[in-house]
Amino acid sequence: MGTDAVIDRELRLLEPEVRADAEAVRALLHPDFREFGASGAVWDRETIVRATEASSSADERIEASGFRATPLGPDAVLLTCTTRYRGSSSLRTSVWVRSAGDWLLLHHQGTRTSTP
Repeated sequence: MGTDAVIDRELRLLEPEVRADAEAVRALLHPDFREFGASGAVWDRETIVRATEASSSADERIEASGFRATPLGPDAVLLTCTTRYRGSSSLRTSVWVRSAGDWLLLHHQGTRTSTP
């Protein structure tokens, strides 16, 4: 089904080296990508590409755990996990779709939790 490939691609998006490379991020995001941020902001593909490139630091890692991949069909996977970054925890939900043979992130939402 490709759930391992989806988890691998989600983890790549958390790597500082990938986040600092606009083309690497762009290659993982669907052209119609949208994110509902924890702040309530809605981000499109190019806004996220610029934001991740500008805020990336090799010293700061985003830790992810508790991955759960749920196939939504042959070419779509719902992926959830928990992340820790800068002392905060978030619940993350991503929808990955297979397009032209590649898994691309179509939608993402992060929600801060009260648990550090």
